[in-house]
Amino acid sequence: MSSLHISIAAEPVFHIGDFAVTNSLLTTFVVMLLLFLIAASVSLAPVTTVGGKKIKKVPALVEMFVGGFYNFLSPILGKRIESLFPLLMTFFLFIIIGNWIGLLPGVGPIGFTEHTEHGELFVPLFRGPNADLSTTLALALVSVIATQFLSIKALGAAGYISKFINFKNPINFFVGILELVGEIAKVLSFSFRLFGNIFAGEVLLIVISFLVPIIMPIPFLGLEIFVGFIQALVFTMLTSVFIVVATEHH
Repeated sequence: MSSLHISIAAEPVFHIGDFAVTNSLLTTFVVMLLLFLIAASVSLAPVTTVGGKKIKKVPALVEMFVGGFYNFLSPILGKRIESLFPLLMTFFLFIIIGNWIGLLPGVGPIGFTEHTEHGELFVPLFRGPNADLSTTLALALVSVIATQFLSIKALGAAGYISKFINFKNPINFFVGILELVGEIAKVLSFSFRLFGNIFAGEVLLIVISFLVPIIMPIPFLGLEIFVGFIQALVFTMLTSVFIVVATEHH
């Protein structure tokens, strides 16, 4: 029986100068290309005139999906939906495509053998982007930094700083410190939640496929499709809620 190798860190596939392109980064480029093609197909859709208004003839499935997600977020964001929807929709699409692309048959089994001092090591050519902590950390940083920027824009610099530094009384000072710690903790919470769930699912599928390669992986594959959707939705929902809370005047 061949050995089973599972790596937490993404493995380098090739180098551009001193920069190592890992298998998860390579898959991230594929996800970005898919998103670009989807955006291009919608933006280049033919325009028709209805009631004197010019409307793009986008595919009904795309219109239903985007419109449904817009209506889903509207009660949470209220009047902010117009400005924040592009960011949140991008989060959702990038995460869900990244989660699901890691479940495709060619992602994982296709690769090459690398000779190391510990013997031969199989390196997958592609790996799910969100099974790499670097990717989820980058997503978390974008989410938290965007939240802080929108908070400063809504409250002003003085109002924003007063949330964390408040000397009016000891209770407000203590609450401000907790707020600051909470904002920093969001980065860890976002990144490790997404990474942990996707990486655990990846390991589960590898182990099940290694032990019982014919029938057993199918129900677990269905479970991971559902988990991939839920994780994308949770990340987007939490970002929405955090933005709403951060931009409110207390």
